[in-house]
Amino acid sequence: MDLPTLWFLLIAVFWAGYLVLEGFDFGVGMLLPVLAKTPGERDAMVRTFGPVWDGNEVWLLVAGGATFAAFPNWYASMFSALYLPLLVLLVALILRVLAIEYRRKHENDEVWTARWDRVLVVCSVLAPAMVAAALANVVRGIEMDANSDYTGSLLDLLSPYALLAVVTVLALFLLHGATFIGIRTTGVLRDRARHFAVRIWIVATLLTAAFGLWTLLGQGEDPSIVGVLGVVLAVAGLLCSGASLLRGAERLAFTGTVVTTLGAAILMFAQLWPNVLPSTGDPAGTLTIANAASSPYSLKVMTWVAVIIAPVVFLYEGWSYWVFRERVASDAFEKAQSPLDALKQRAATES
Repeated sequence: MDLPTLWFLLIAVFWAGYLVLEGFDFGVGMLLPVLAKTPGERDAMVRTFGPVWDGNEVWLLVAGGATFAAFPNWYASMFSALYLPLLVLLVALILRVLAIEYRRKHENDEVWTARWDRVLVVCSVLAPAMVAAALANVVRGIEMDANSDYTGSLLDLLSPYALLAVVTVLALFLLHGATFIGIRTTGVLRDRARHFAVRIWIVATLLTAAFGLWTLLGQGEDPSIVGVLGVVLAVAGLLCSGASLLRGAERLAFTGTVVTTLGAAILMFAQLWPNVLPSTGDPAGTLTIANAASSPYSLKVMTWVAVIIAPVVFLYEGWSYWVFRERVASDAFEKAQSPLDALKQRAATES
């Protein structure tokens, strides 16, 4: 295997890791107003991913940095064509960080916390939507001239395929987040998460199957064997997740959504191969693994750095998840209340 191919596969691994790990905390953020009925329950939901979200985002930074270093032409053309969605993604990620860190800066000001929670919800929708739109356009191809310069408009990026990718990713991340809440919380939050996951599972399954078939058959090329394997993994993961939810096997249900997300990533990069950015305009503008790669010396240096540093990063990430593996109880976040407030909270919870 040559170094450009190796780095294409590594970038696919980085994106897969990002989608799996950041996918569930995006899902938890979207579910904040759906599952949490009290401030304490919202605090508990944020706590489930609070210690690990920054580590999850590192995968996106590494994917972007690896693309810049290993395939500079790919990076330049992609960021030029997808400037607006990637800018929205950046702003959403920044505001999401602020919401996570600032929401409890004023402990006794529930209005302050509620406003930042709304920011967290909106950004948890916007960020994965922009990621899905960007990846879908990369796989489908964008309109470029012979110099690989973007010649289309913003509306060209909003194709039916890209919109289906956005809706599919949002539904899948809602299911991913709900199963994560199911394995990380106790009591009513855990029950609500399981019931919601059963409902959203049907929608996520239908959308994932439709998106998988379109990706395999709708690009004008024969589907690759690896792409077919990706679709099979995605569907099998969802079937496993649905059956596990009905049996109350929450960890197995979460494993199913992990497999589905990995399958979707495999599908998209398998269909992209051996290109890195197809041109739907002038075919001469298509960027491939061969003509977009850096020099052999640069790739060799990157490979040695990755061999040394990557195991340390993986070990640290695994250790952090192990340390924060215990379930989060929403009762621990509830403040002392008057008897009347306690009755109101109980009535709201039971409803």
